[in-house]
This record gives sequence, structure tokens and C-alpha cells, in this order.
Amino acid sequence: MVDRTTSVALSTVESSVYKTVQALLKEMSGQSAGEKGLIRWSLYKKLEANPSCSVSLIRVLVKELEKLMQIQQTRSYTHTIPVLHTIYYAVMQSGVMIPTSVYQTVYESMMKLLILPSPYSAVALSTLRSIKMEMTTPGSLYHRRVTAEQNLKNELFTLQEKVFVLADSAVFSAPLEAAVRTHLEASSFLRDTSTLERNMVLHALQTGLGTTCQSSRLAQALEALGEHMVKTYFQEVVLAVEKSVKHGAGGRANYVNRLQHIYRDILTASKEEQTELDHSSVFSTAMPYPKINFHLWKDEEDLWNLLANFAMCCGSNSTTVDKEEKDKRDSVRSEDSGIKSNLDDTARPASINPAPSFTRRNTVKPMNTARKLSPMSEKMDVFPGGSPLFNEDRRRHTARVVVLGDDRVLGRLATAFHSIRERESKRLILTKKLNLRLYYIPVTDAAPSLSSPASPGENEGRLSLASLLGRVDPWYNSNINSLGAAISKLQSVHREPPEPNVFLLDTLCYYLRCGTQPVNLPLYSVKMTRSSCDVVEEVFVAHLEVDIPEFRHLKKKSTKEPGVRRKKSTVAVFGSVISVSYTEISLSKRQVAKGEAPMTCGVVITSEPAAVTSGKDHLTVEFHSVNPGNNTTIQTQNISIKALQHRTLSVCLDKDSRSTYTDVQRVVISPCLKPGCSIGSSSEQELLFSKYLDKVLYLPINTFTGVTP
Repeated sequence: MVDRTTSVALSTVESSVYKTVQALLKEMSGQSAGEKGLIRWSLYKKLEANPSCSVSLIRVLVKELEKLMQIQQTRSYTHTIPVLHTIYYAVMQSGVMIPTSVYQTVYESMMKLLILPSPYSAVALSTLRSIKMEMTTPGSLYHRRVTAEQNLKNELFTLQEKVFVLADSAVFSAPLEAAVRTHLEASSFLRDTSTLERNMVLHALQTGLGTTCQSSRLAQALEALGEHMVKTYFQEVVLAVEKSVKHGAGGRANYVNRLQHIYRDILTASKEEQTELDHSSVFSTAMPYPKINFHLWKDEEDLWNLLANFAMCCGSNSTTVDKEEKDKRDSVRSEDSGIKSNLDDTARPASINPAPSFTRRNTVKPMNTARKLSPMSEKMDVFPGGSPLFNEDRRRHTARVVVLGDDRVLGRLATAFHSIRERESKRLILTKKLNLRLYYIPVTDAAPSLSSPASPGENEGRLSLASLLGRVDPWYNSNINSLGAAISKLQSVHREPPEPNVFLLDTLCYYLRCGTQPVNLPLYSVKMTRSSCDVVEEVFVAHLEVDIPEFRHLKKKSTKEPGVRRKKSTVAVFGSVISVSYTEISLSKRQVAKGEAPMTCGVVITSEPAAVTSGKDHLTVEFHSVNPGNNTTIQTQNISIKALQHRTLSVCLDKDSRSTYTDVQRVVISPCLKPGCSIGSSSEQELLFSKYLDKVLYLPINTFTGVTP
């Protein structure tokens, strides 16, 4: 029988949590006047300080899920994502045992969400898998997350993670860089291995044993133990967790028994005299911050160097794997151009019978099939969305790269990402060791616009991709798009010494832990032929602008005074300036348009990802005329622009002056293919297989909702 006082207290807590959740959902819907992201942050801080309220929070969130299913006919799924992610975070952060009945209710509610359209069903399925693992092994989500983030050494769960934050040097002034670095790198001073291991043992025993665990007494006993003993018990907890996860539901009883044995041993081993403590209290074991490696991004090679250094330091097992793969390569290497190796890029064991690994092809130039077909394995390995079991079996570490800046930094990221994929297509260096996850926090040095963030004027600035991600994922818009303003304010705060901005650090960690769903932005290849006949190949992700330098002043005038006609300007550019060839988007895909564009003083090309258009990826091309009334717009996926009358073009990629190319005579733009896909297949089997490959290279930016092409 539940005590009446306890029942009233639970009712009060649940009522308070309910009000906070409602305020959170209103904030996401744009009905809150306060600064976005603060309500979610305050709710999570309350959960950290008082783990006991996690059960009440989960109950409230389950009721919200049931409401969502009842209004399914309206097709309003906006609140599904924040509810799912909050349930996941509450379960992972919870330091108390969650009743089986609550888990069962959560499980049944999420099963109903699997009928929702993508991406909501995908997020529901991902959350469902995590809940199922936590049901069988309480505390496993917290345990695995902290172990990976903190790189705690153990023999069973050896996966490591590292966080790199790259700030665009074009946006971050010296004062802003120093301020952000101070706030983010404060996480490094809050790390103590012995304390981390104590908290992880405490968390596992509290969540696994529930009321039979006297938290206060256990915490006191752990404090009295030496570092060596704490490490020993930490390793025992690791063993118990990993065995239980491996055995699934059948290993729960053994898991609880093992935790009880560890609990008794700790109390017995502690020689400290136990004082009278509140046995009903639950100690907070808030998730510690991961180490943040902050860098000012000055050179495009910086990202490759950081990832390569991390891959080299990923543990002693990597050396063994490298040696085995090198020996395997050497054993199948042949000078005969008609023989090729059929090595798979995946880390499967070598075949006992090596004969089937060789095939003969009638060709002059040898080509490795594994290299041509590697985009499929790379998509499964590098990009999110593959089988979790497959990725886990590969036992690879995770590099989480967060870029800070505007459209320019994403353009730089696209170039660096394409360069990495090209290198990996020739020789696997990073792919076999690292999972690469990309994140984006928009920050700009431009003055804030007077228009509303949702207005079209926002897209004309340098935050067009941030606006796009915000439209695709309202939860991203509430928590991450609003973070840029908080970052920009840091340089105006003068404190000696500066106090760490916990809100910034907490929000970044939340994004890293829950932003698991990618929005895939298509990359476009740009081939520029200069007057010297040199050919330059680049990529862009959002925006490309073509100018005719001698007419640039006319374009500026027409932009400032769109309603004024100027006969002199028209005469000045009489005749054809550029010739254009493109394939207009149509059902048949056979409508090719060729022609000249008279009176054109510039061309602006904008990427329209399928994530926004709900159709196919395409480019919107605007031809700017001296007379704005003659401006034209087309939609295409491929376009060629050539300067006429001995004129030259100036090309700027992703609004970045550092990526401006002059003296260009011809520009050819097409979807960027994954390295290796541009080479045709020779055999019938390869041709059939290639039909099912997605050949376009995408830049996967992690969000909370995610959209795949």
C-alpha cells in the first residue's frame, strides 16, 4: 500500500513535470516568447539534480505519445521527435530503477509509432531498440555512453569517441575564439578517472538493484575505497553489463545477481565506519562532459590531420588489425594486369581457401572490383543509418566533428569531406578505424536581420543551410539554431576569469548524444576551365555565383534600384554574354535546352535538396539581367555555362570569398559522384548491382529528425 504522503509528493512532482513538458512543446511550436532551448535545458538539469523524478517524466511523456496517436488523422507529428528524444535521455540519465510496468507501457506506445511515415518511424525504431536494451540491462545506455565518451580503459567495451569542434576563422574573431574555447574546454578540467569509475559503479547498482540498494551507504563505501579497488569493481560492472547485453532478455536474472554480489562485496571491503544516512535518497550521477577539442579551422587539411591522428591513437588493437590486413594485401598482390584481388573492404576473416579470391578479367587496365563497389560498404560503414549490429561488429571508434560557422564553413566541410572520400577510395586509412559523424552549429558574424527568422530574407544571407535544417527538423531549430546567438554574445561578456557557459556545453553534449539522424545534403561537382586551359575541379553544397567582372557594377545597380530602367545599361551589354546548356527537369529527362543568354550580368545557382522539396535533388538557377524584369529561373541537375566574346567569368562557391575563382571561361556543374562510381562496370553482374547503388555523394549533417534521400 502506497503511503498517502508519498502519493501526494509523487502527484506534485508529476504535475510540475507535466507543466514543464507542455511549456517545452509550446516553445517548439513557436508559442513561447522566451529564448529557445532554455526550457529543455532546465528540465534536464532538474532531472540531473533529482534522478527520482525521471519516472514521473517518463509517465508524462508516454501520455503525450498516446495523445499523438489519437490525433494521427491530422498528420501532425511535430511533437513526436522531442517526446521520443526526451524519453531516451530520461532513461539514459536516470539513476533509479524504472519499474517494468513503465517500460512495458513505453514499449507498447513506441510500437504503435512504427506505422508513422519516415523519418518519425525511424527515430521511434532507434529509441525502441535503446529502450529494449535498457529493459534487459538497466544502466547499460549510461554505461556504454560514458565509457566511450571518457575513453575508460576496459577489456570488453573498447570503443572510443572523440569530439572535435572546428570554428571557421572567417567568422570567429580572436576575442570570440578565446571566449568559446574557454567555455568548451572547461570540460577537460572536470574529468577525474577515479571519480568517473565510482559514479559508474554507483549508477549501475542504483538502476539495477532499485530499492535494495542503499545509495547513501554505497556512496560512502565507494569513497572509502582506494583507486585500485574502485577500478577492480568498475571492471566487474563492465563485465556484468556486457554479458547481459550479449545474452539479451535471458541474461537479466544473472545480471541482477551479479550486481547484488558486487554490492555486498563493496560494503564488506569498505573499512570506513558507516554513519547514519538517509537510505531513501538517490545519489545523482549526472553524465560527465566529454573532452572537447576546440580548433580554429584555418586550413582544409586540418580535418584530415585531426582524424588521422585520432585513428593512429585508437588503441593497440588497431596495430594488430593493420598488420593482418597488410599481410593479406601482400599475399594477393600480383604484377599480372589480368589478375585482380577480390578483397572486401570490410574486416571479415581471410578465407581458408584463397583460390576463389582471384578472378580473371579480359581487360587491359586492371581495376579492383572492391574499389568500384566500395560505395555500398562505405555507405553502410561511414554514414549513419546502417545496421547497428554491423557497425558494432566492426568495433570502430567514433569521431564526432562539430563545425561552427555559416554557409561558408559547410562549404569548406563539403570540400574536406569529398577529399577524404577520394583518399579513402584509393586506400582505406580512416574508414576501417573510424565512424565519422558530422554536426553543424550555425554562427555568423553578420548583423542580425530585422526580419523574422522564418522569412525568406533569411535565405539570402549566409545561414541558408541553417534555415533549411530548421525547416526539416523543428527540434533542431529550437535547440541548435538558437545557439548561435548565445555564442555570439560570449565575446561581449567581460569577466575575470570568465565563467564557463554550462548552457552552451550542455546543449552541445545533448546534440552529440541525441542528434543521430542525418540530413543528407547533395554535393555538386564544379569543373572550371580557365583561359590558360587549366581545369580546376571543386565541389559546393549550397550556393554558387557566377559573375561577369566587367558588368558587376551593373548588377549592383539593378539590385539597388530594381524598378528603374536604364537604356545606357542595356546598350552596354547588347548581345550575348554567355551560352548555356542544361537538362531541364522533366518526366522524360530528355529535354535538353541550349542557347545564349543576352543581357545577363550574373547567374546564381542554389541547391534544393530533396529533404526540403519532397522530390528529387535539383538546382535552382537564376539568370540576372540588367533589367530585373527579364530575370529568368530554371530548375536542373546539370548545367554548363560558357563566356562569349572573349569575356571571362568569376565563380564564387558557397558565398566564401576564399573559394573564388577568376579568369574562368567555362563552368560545368553536375551532381558529385562518390569516388569510384564514375568508372563504368564491365561485367553484367556489376552493371546489375550498380543500379541499386546511390551514386551521388552526400554531406550527412546529423540532426534530431533526419531525412535521407
